[in-house]
Parts: sequence; C-alpha cells; structure tokens
Amino acid sequence: MVRQVFEHITYEVERGRARITLNRPEKRNALSIELVEELRAALWEADDDKAVHCVILKGAGTSFCSGYDLTPSRSVGHDGVDRRKGRGMDDDAWHIERFQRCLRTLTEMHKPSIAQIHGHCYAGGTDLALYCDLLICSDTASFGYSALRNMGAAPNQMWLYHIGPQWTKRLLLTGDTISGADAAKIGLVLKSVPDAYLEQEVEGLADRLSWIDAEMLSTNKRIVNVGMELMGAQVLQRLAAENDARAHTAQAAKDVFKQIANEGLRAALAARDAPFGDSRARVTGPEFRDEKGYLIPDSEEW
Repeated sequence: MVRQVFEHITYEVERGRARITLNRPEKRNALSIELVEELRAALWEADDDKAVHCVILKGAGTSFCSGYDLTPSRSVGHDGVDRRKGRGMDDDAWHIERFQRCLRTLTEMHKPSIAQIHGHCYAGGTDLALYCDLLICSDTASFGYSALRNMGAAPNQMWLYHIGPQWTKRLLLTGDTISGADAAKIGLVLKSVPDAYLEQEVEGLADRLSWIDAEMLSTNKRIVNVGMELMGAQVLQRLAAENDARAHTAQAAKDVFKQIANEGLRAALAARDAPFGDSRARVTGPEFRDEKGYLIPDSEEW
C-alpha cells in the first residue's frame, strides 16, 4: 500500500494501530476543510490496511481540537458577510454537510477508533470526538460548545446519544464547559485519567483491541452503530446540518460575524463570553459563583 502524504495531520501505523494526529498546534488544531478532508483520507486508508485493528485520534500541542477554523480571512468577507452562507440556506447546508461527511467517516469505517483527548475539546472538536467509538480524556481536559451562544446550532448532534437530553440541553443551550473528570461522570467520555496517564491508558486499550481479529472488531462495532441508526442517529445528523444553516439566519449570528470582521475574532468572543464568567458548569452540587461569575469550589454552604 502506498502511503499518502499529509500536510495538516500525521499518520503512522505500529503494533496494530494507526495513530492519526491533528497537526495544527499553532491553531490548537482548529478544523479547516483541508484538515478534515485529509483526515477522511487517512481514516479510509487505515480501514483498508490489514495491519490496522484500530485508530487512535489525538491532537498535537496543548489541545485536542479548539473547534472549527474561524479565522476571518477564511470565513468572513470584507463586508462582514459569512462566506459559509454563500447565496442562501441551501448553499450553507451544502458546505456544512461537506464537513460533516468527513467527520462521519469515523462512524462509517469498519474499524474502531479511540479519541485521546487533552486540553481543549471545543465546538467542532466535540463534533469530531463524539463520532469516535471510545473517548478517553485527561482529568483536566475541557469540553464545551460556546459558539452556540450566538454563531449557530450544533452542525453534528451526537451529544444526545452519549449523555441524554437533559445534559445535552444544559451544555448546548448555555455554551458552558465541563472538565474531563466531569465529562466521565455524565458519560460524555468513557473515562478520564490523570494527565500523566492519558497516553498509557489509550495505548493499553489499543493493545487489547490489537489482540482481536479485525473482522471480529468490525462486526461488534457495526451492530452497535446500526442500533444507533435505528434510533435515528444518521437522520439526525442530516437535520443538524440543515438546522445549523437555519440558525445562521438569526440576527445574533449575522451580528457576530460582522463584529468579527470589524473588531476581530478575539474581541468578538470576549464580548460574547463576558457575562458567563468562567463558563464552567458543575455536574454535582450547586453552582455557587463569585461576583465575576466564577464557580466557587467546595462551598461551605453544601
């Protein structure tokens, strides 16, 4: 097999596993269309490789993935119009689905995937991670989708199948974040471990998968995924893309993309998130906050 050459990811095969690393650390591995199309190609290459039993997906640098690439030069024109929207909702949905098809390769491929998550796993990073079969994170990882506060709706909707309707609504309606340790408590990830043990935990699971016949792994992965399809998972993804295109017509979305064009991305995000303090949700116990909106740890009131 002739290996492809990639620019935005790295790819290696060793001991029955393919390791795919998002490799834009200077952008905290933000997802561009070029990156996700390379990812799709690498995933199908791994799926076709008889030496591979599973895929490990991780990020270079300080984060797993900070989300979709919102660099103004990529997404917003000089007039403040979001280029993703093109000529209307249908064109917008077409571009969203282009991204979505790449990410959904993780569910459509036969071999299982493990997401190795550290640092930030935000917005599009959660879309990517939640398509993986097994998610393991560091205790200090952070999960959230603050973009939903004013930029649109989630263009992929796997949250519901991992954590149910109430925590999905709690996190997506507010854009608040949770730690890796809390993500494990609600089932967003399989487990969290101390940061120093993350790679060891993932590689240990990959070892166990490498001892199983790849075709046997495929049969047992795919029947679970078919069960999710019977619960509407595939249809919901199509609706999620169209729903995101609809959300882009909201005045809040129009305003924020103009603000990004005029003031820059950092200023626009800072203004959006200012009322939310540390943007952190607490899974157990009441959410006591200080005057700046930051959670007060271990309050004496409970």
